[in-house]
Amino acid sequence: MARYDFMDTIRITNQWFGASTKAMASYPMFGIIPNPAIEWAAAFGQVVEHSFARIDVKPDWNISTIIGPKGNERVVRDEIVVARPFGDLIRFRVQGRPEQSRKVLLVAPMSGHYATLLRSTVNSLLPDAEVFITDWHNARDIPVSEGKFDIEDYTQYLVDFMKEMGPDTHVIAVCQPAPLALAATALLAEEQPEAQPRTLTLIGGPIDPDATPTDVTDFGARVTMGQLEKTAIQRVGYKYKGVGRKVYPGLLQLTSFISMNVKTHSKAFADQITAVANGTASDHDKHNKFYDEYLAVMDMTAEFYLSTVERIFKGREIADNKFTVGGKLVDISKITTVAVKTVEGSKDDISAPGQCVAALDLLTGLPDSKKRQHLEDGAGHYGIFAGKSWRNNIRPMVLEFIDENANVAPVEKQKKVVAIKPAASKS
Repeated sequence: MARYDFMDTIRITNQWFGASTKAMASYPMFGIIPNPAIEWAAAFGQVVEHSFARIDVKPDWNISTIIGPKGNERVVRDEIVVARPFGDLIRFRVQGRPEQSRKVLLVAPMSGHYATLLRSTVNSLLPDAEVFITDWHNARDIPVSEGKFDIEDYTQYLVDFMKEMGPDTHVIAVCQPAPLALAATALLAEEQPEAQPRTLTLIGGPIDPDATPTDVTDFGARVTMGQLEKTAIQRVGYKYKGVGRKVYPGLLQLTSFISMNVKTHSKAFADQITAVANGTASDHDKHNKFYDEYLAVMDMTAEFYLSTVERIFKGREIADNKFTVGGKLVDISKITTVAVKTVEGSKDDISAPGQCVAALDLLTGLPDSKKRQHLEDGAGHYGIFAGKSWRNNIRPMVLEFIDENANVAPVEKQKKVVAIKPAASKS
């Protein structure tokens, strides 16, 4: 708890330092003699204050309207469909629009950032579909009395959300949840096949982390679970509702994110300070749009983080088809009717090409006609779900894939057809 509070103290101190520097350098008396150094100091303070303030705030969805097919604006309202302690199922309802035939569940990653990281993905799908998303909560705000939340609990949440939405759902899992979305679909295939989604699109996820090593997989292989627990896990401080809960703090995660590309981030902030000093920056410029989301981080429960590393990366439980939920084996080969598509980026340095497409080899019960794969040339990790590659190439392909499999007969009807045909041939 002391370490957690110390890191929070550093954040608040830097925010205060930035605000104080900006205030001091903005005194009218300094305007008597124009001095570039004073202007730079005010700009530095503004950027520092804004950056450290963003770390502590969950971003808004800021999706208020979309443009209809006739160019008219329609109001969008996000509403909670299912409320749970560790995450909600949210729907973006477009006012005054007939129900769309496509019903999409976006499974957002729980990997340090909020679900709002997929804001542009939601925006791009809303004109053509009814969009739902998993909105995971910051672990620091969840009381210890709510219990644990690990990858098995995450998988069960997905199962419950899919049941709530019904069998005409099309699931799109982005990055970290791809293996767990695959497992949740397999659970439904065995336990409640009539509730399975129509399609499952896996985007840049570590189905088989060892298929193509990256810095992320190398780190997971290099450190022991004991080292991780000792260095990465802290207890939430007294300031928050989750006081005493063991977490992997968002601040610590952010430090890791930035350390992977220090030069790039340093240049970005130096350029922004110059832009502010020159009066060319704005609240909604490219820098702020990106970093307002990038710097907003959330704590993960310790058990979720540790079980992800131990079971998905080290133990390869999904890759080897030996993942269990509540002591029961989740057999991915039980998926026989859900069409599955994998999407990878050729320049993805988080989930490199080969890691996600490995899912198709696990689907031994699914005919090849229901399997699709796509490798987006030149796209990095972010680009395959929110960048230009997503908008121009991947999104249209995913919607086409959804439409191809939208009218497949439910599982129960398929079984009846199969049973009738042999009987008819005998007579």
